[in-house]
Amino acid sequence: MEIQGKVKFIGETQTFGANGFRKREIVITTEEQYPQHIMVEFIQDKTDLLSNYEIGQNVKISINLRGREWVNPQGETKYFNSIQGWRIENLQKDAQSSDIPPVPPAEAFEPVDNLNEEDHDDLPF
Repeated sequence: MEIQGKVKFIGETQTFGANGFRKREIVITTEEQYPQHIMVEFIQDKTDLLSNYEIGQNVKISINLRGREWVNPQGETKYFNSIQGWRIENLQKDAQSSDIPPVPPAEAFEPVDNLNEEDHDDLPF
């Protein structure tokens, strides 16, 4: 799955436990009628992917939805969801790097003056 939006926040890398588990969070704001602030976590070596991004950039993040079950000491079962990112791409391209030439404005075209309705073309439709 993928989500895209504008970077609102990038957290610092957090390290947990003796095994050195690493996590880093990013929040993006979607650009739709009702914008959503979505927090995505990157874990372990994927935390380094966020170092090249900053607040305000438009990005696309490839994600996996994760869920887990936990039984508390009282025997109640709880469920938790998380959104894990595994790739992030910048959506802002340099104008010079585009392979598509810019479209000229409508004023750049001259209107046809010598249109003769009696001339028939040989188009098949």
